[in-house]
Parts: sequence; structure tokens; C-alpha cells
Amino acid sequence: MRQSQLANKILREAPKDEQSPSAILLTRAGYVEKLSAGIYNFLPLGFSVLKKIERVIREEMMALGGQEILMAALTPKENWQKTNRWETFDALYKLKGFDEKDYALAATHEEIIVPLAQKLILSYKDLPLYLFQIQTKFRNETRAKSGVLRTREFIMKDLYSFHTNQEQLDDFYEQAKTAYFRIFERLGIAKQTHLTFASGGTFAKYSHEFQTVTDSGEDVIHICSKCGVAINDEIKNEMPKCPQCGAEDFETKKAVETGNIFKLGTKYSEPFDLKFKDQDGKDKLVILGCYGLGLARIMGAIVEVCRDEKGIIWPEAAAPFRIHLINLTKTDEDSARTLEIYDRLRKTGLEILFDDRDISAGEKFAESDLLGIPFRIVISEKTLAKESVEIKKRSEKDSALVEISQIFGLLK
Repeated sequence: MRQSQLANKILREAPKDEQSPSAILLTRAGYVEKLSAGIYNFLPLGFSVLKKIERVIREEMMALGGQEILMAALTPKENWQKTNRWETFDALYKLKGFDEKDYALAATHEEIIVPLAQKLILSYKDLPLYLFQIQTKFRNETRAKSGVLRTREFIMKDLYSFHTNQEQLDDFYEQAKTAYFRIFERLGIAKQTHLTFASGGTFAKYSHEFQTVTDSGEDVIHICSKCGVAINDEIKNEMPKCPQCGAEDFETKKAVETGNIFKLGTKYSEPFDLKFKDQDGKDKLVILGCYGLGLARIMGAIVEVCRDEKGIIWPEAAAPFRIHLINLTKTDEDSARTLEIYDRLRKTGLEILFDDRDISAGEKFAESDLLGIPFRIVISEKTLAKESVEIKKRSEKDSALVEISQIFGLLK
């Protein structure tokens, strides 16, 4: 992609209405554009990052045996009435159709997935079943702030698991935990993300959150100094000791919830009468689990964690491009040579942003650091005279001169 053709405008100053580092950097670098409080447009670079995060999540969900579906975002009132959440879920966006029927923009999908599962689950032979979607959600948040960390419209991955018994759910629940940490590892935030015991709400005594440490977070967690498991501040009084290892020494940090997992049990099976026939032909309620991840929230958390004073430092799995190729040549002959290198790199399948703009070297370097693409390759008359290019990793200070003949194998 030629940068001269990219729909992107760099902001020199931090936006006055953004406070968190991730919101400032993503806006300044042209990844997102704020439409209104808690509502964002994703520009080409930002949309590319979302798709990269989505790909990682999808791969891990498929590896768990998940089957991808897409449920409706516009949902009928009667589904929510079945669980009494039409009246009690304050964050629902409600609207009327021309037929005077009431609808809600889905804030979550338990009320939709369970009646759908009724048509798929008849007997124990249909279980376990794992269905997931990556879908836009809507919540009438009273505190939409911190950029994409808390919004009113957002993209979620929902995985729902359906089981014959509690033991089957418990086993899959542990597999899902492991898969979540693989996702965070691939996306560069595993070291800052802690499995956190939290309130189970109306589902169970406790649930698990995945909390990523950042000063921009709204949650307070207490991290065990021995094993790294955390406890949400809301239940710390109930848990004076670490539930994992029994230690009593904790470090208190602010964090943002990037994922959560719940053992729903029969909470939603009962109102919808979701049952299966067991091996004896008896009807039994299906046991459920649910597992959520916020894609844009993960995007924001990555920027909170992976940055320096110059800008973003994208992990490779989430970066919009792998290479930022910067042309500093002046003559037609050297520019033609640069284009030849660009074309050869593209043909190897590498994702490259080619800065072909007629601006100063200083501007190009500053914008490159702000954008945060993992590798920067600089081509100039000086490097070409040595049949070389200058390569620098965004996460490192030093650059290296590499022969042109070697870069194609080096960056594969």
C-alpha cells in the first residue's frame, strides 16, 4: 500500500476530548475517529488492526472446536421478557418498529442463542456443542470514556458452550481459560493480563475476568505476588487469601477487563426450557457456559501496554502492516530501485506500507514511530551505495544495515 494513497491524516496535537494514552494515540495516528461519546469510526489502519485481532481470536475458537455463526443484532422484546431482562437490563437500547412491536439492539446474546440451540439440540448425541460469533453490540453506557476501552457500540466475540453435565462444562471451561491466554500471548499483552476472580452475578458465586493492567482502567484488582492470579476489588473482602495458592500478599493495580468467562449453568436453559434427552430417554436441562472478548477493547489495551513516548508499538499479530518501507531517495534512478525492492517484497506476501510521500525525512520517521508498524526499512542514496537498506524494529532502539539480497529471506 502506498502511503500517499492511504486514507489517513496524522494529528500533530493530542485531541482535547481524549484522556487515555490509547485514545490519544489511536486518534492522532488515524486509526479511529470519534463520532460521538462512546461511538467510533475505524479508519483503514484501525479496521485492519481489528481484523488481525479477529483472526487470532477466530483461530483459537476454531481450535477449541467452536463453530462460527452470526446472530441478529435487532432482537424482539419477547425474548428478553423470558428472562425478565427487558425490565431489569438498564443498558438496553430499545426501539419500536412500524408495526408497534418492541425491539432491542442486542447488548448480549443469551436470549438469542438459547432458543436457537433448541432447534439444534435434541439428545445427548448433540452435545457438547460450541457456537461462537463476532458481532456488534450496543449498550447504553452511562460512563462511555477512555476511547475504545468503554464504548456504546462495540464488537464482541461470544462463545457459548452447551453440555450434558457440570463435569463436561468444567473441563471445557479450563480449556477456554488456556485459549484466552494463548490469544493474549499472541497479541502481546499476556504478561500484563491476569486471570481475575470476580462476582458471578446471578449466575454463580464467582466468575473469571481477564484484566489487563493499565492506569486507564476503571477496575481495581489485587494481584497475588506469588502466582499472579488476581481478585477484583468488588469481592476482595470475601477473599482475604489468594484462591489459587493461598498467599496473602497482593499488589493493587488499575486494570481494564478485556475478557470474561462464566459458568451459566441452567440460568438461561430454564426460562427457555432448553432440554436434551439423555441415554435413558429422560429430559434434562442443558448446562451452559459463556466466554466473551471485546475486540476494540483489546485493541485499546494493546496500545495502553505497547507504546513509548514516540507512539504505538504493535505486536506483529495485531499490526496493520508488518513493514513500513520509507523512501528517502531523490534521483529517478534510486527511486526506481526503491520501487523494485518494494515490488519484490510485496511478491513474497509481506504486508508493506510504502511511504512514497514528498515530505521531510524527519516527518516520515516521526509518523512511522507514531503508527507503530513492527519493522521499518529505510532506503536512501547512502544505503543504496552500499547495496543495503537500514532495518529497525519498532520495539528496539538500534538499526542495522542489511544487504538487499538478504532482506527477503530475513523478513519472511
